[in-house]
Amino acid sequence: MELNGLVGIVVILLVVLIVIPLLVSTFLRNVQAGTIRLVSWLQGGTRIYRGPGKSFEVPLLTTGTTLSSKAINVDLDITDQTADIDTAGIPRPIKVRVLASAIVSVGDTDALIKTAANRFFSKPQEEQMAILNDLLSSAGRRAINLLTHDQLFSAKSAAVLPKDAVATTAIVHAEEPGVQAGRPVPSSVVEDDDDPLAIIIRKACSKELTDLGLIFNSLNIKVVQSEVAEARRRQSAAEASANAEIVATQQGRRAREAQIEAERAISDKSRELSQTQASNAALVAEAEALKQDALATQRGAELRATQLAQAEADAQRVRIQAQAAAEAEAIRILRLAEANAESIRQVNRAIVEGGEAYLRYRQIEMLPDLVPEIARALAQAKLVTISGGAEGGAAGQTTGQISDVVQMILALQAVGPAAAGAAAQGLPALGNNPPETLDNLTVPLGEKVRR
Repeated sequence: MELNGLVGIVVILLVVLIVIPLLVSTFLRNVQAGTIRLVSWLQGGTRIYRGPGKSFEVPLLTTGTTLSSKAINVDLDITDQTADIDTAGIPRPIKVRVLASAIVSVGDTDALIKTAANRFFSKPQEEQMAILNDLLSSAGRRAINLLTHDQLFSAKSAAVLPKDAVATTAIVHAEEPGVQAGRPVPSSVVEDDDDPLAIIIRKACSKELTDLGLIFNSLNIKVVQSEVAEARRRQSAAEASANAEIVATQQGRRAREAQIEAERAISDKSRELSQTQASNAALVAEAEALKQDALATQRGAELRATQLAQAEADAQRVRIQAQAAAEAEAIRILRLAEANAESIRQVNRAIVEGGEAYLRYRQIEMLPDLVPEIARALAQAKLVTISGGAEGGAAGQTTGQISDVVQMILALQAVGPAAAGAAAQGLPALGNNPPETLDNLTVPLGEKVRR
């Protein structure tokens, strides 16, 4: 029982893990991105599945077909003549070669997909590309025949057919009103999103592509070649080269002007710097001169102060010395005066004590010196006796005065030899101004004799 149970479980697991996925994969198939799956049922119905996704199919009851929904790129090499005319209205076609790349794809509707599956994808790959190449090249040649040379080089200025001519082949036959074969139509009907060649090709081949279940997506013009275009290219290249040379010359001139301006600015700055340096040097020199003057003034002031201090010190020293000398001289004079006074007092005491005998004795000692002077003084004197008296008249008075003088000289000799000598020479008194000669003595004696 247990073994049978395990076998049953294993069988169930195999059914769940293997058989069911196989059955599911048989009924549900993957639809990859970029593909379209058409599933046709036995009764005649068709289901369309767009990838990525799943398609439901029943073996033996359905038939499936896979189409590519990717864009198909068709390279075009178209050579034909343009619709150019001259000013007189005479056609002057220009041979051009257009290298372009057109992109088409399967339509979006179910009807277009079914049509493409039956009419286009049922053919081999080489035949498919040949059909597209012939169809698009034919439409391109018709478009070139409707455009001028300049319109092929202008994306927005070319004229195209009216929109009501799209559904027919009026571009080929030029049967619509206002459209003439080989001539451009007014530019007011130009679409704004494509160039004229792409617009005309799309409108010319739209019916044929729809019949194949395809749609026209875009046209990429790689290059348009012609003798006129080549000449214009060479002209443009020459003009571009000339313009480049002109620009280079102008740039060189502007560069030279900028260099000259920069050099001038540098020269101005250098000159300004030199002037500033010179001005700074002058200011420094002036400041140095002022500093030297200040130092000289300071040194002069210090010297004058030193000299004044020295002079003041010298003056003070001289004053001190003078004061000291004066005080010393005063002390000396005072002491000398005191000594003289003491001597005089001693002489007076001696005279008082010695009496008349001492004076007579001293007069006798001085006679050899006094007699010549007294004789000379008496010789010069003029004695006049006005009246006689007890004193003996003028002669008696003169003799008395001579005795007084002799007595004074004796007193001076007692004081000191210098004082005595001065008195002997006729000094009137002691002092700092001695008489120049002994005449000073005789004059007063004569004066007294005359009196």
